[in-house]
Amino acid sequence: MTSVSTQNNDLAGNGLPQQGLQVLHEDACLLVLNKPAGLLSVPGKGPDKQDCLSSRVQQAFPGALVVHRLDMATSGLMLMARSLDAQRRLSQAFEAREVHKHYEAVVQGRPAAPAAADGWDEIALPIAVDWPRRPLRIIDAALGKPSTTRWRELSHNKSDDSSRLQLQPVTGRSHQLRVHLQALGHPILGDMLYAPPTVHARATRLLLHACLLELVHPVTGSALRFDSPPPF
Repeated sequence: MTSVSTQNNDLAGNGLPQQGLQVLHEDACLLVLNKPAGLLSVPGKGPDKQDCLSSRVQQAFPGALVVHRLDMATSGLMLMARSLDAQRRLSQAFEAREVHKHYEAVVQGRPAAPAAADGWDEIALPIAVDWPRRPLRIIDAALGKPSTTRWRELSHNKSDDSSRLQLQPVTGRSHQLRVHLQALGHPILGDMLYAPPTVHARATRLLLHACLLELVHPVTGSALRFDSPPPF
């Protein structure tokens, strides 16, 4: 398995790391990037929301295509394709759950210890759009789509009553990790959408980071692993 750790590389030679573009891997098929918190993954509505990771990448790598997204407030590993065929293959791999992602988050309090010997537990709660307040999401047993998140504790800070968790989204719903942790009673620090004001105020950013990405290269068949330590 090829393993790549976070580096502030600028493989295109355009001086883009200073603009928030960190290229961790580049080949003829795909790109792996490290998205900073506070930057959109794709353009939003309105002229003030056009700066985003995908547009910055396309300046350096014309024709690069989006495969998946991270929330604006979330930092970490994001994958882009360099051709329509690569985009199709990578999208199929995501749909087949053949791409594995792990996140780290710092949450309020300490979740109850899992019963499983390996330390992992599961949140399986259906998520739906909260239409009166969209784009927010809610847990909705009647209208929600099946959604599953695996989690385990990495550490607990008794002094400020917070916990660092490793998260593995089995499904890929919008805001899934944030909604599931809120529903568990342990919202993510710095979350302006789902945490109460006191928890939101505990961090200057959302403490959620996409730290690991594993996949099979869609052309060579090589197993790839990329790591990005959380910046918090």
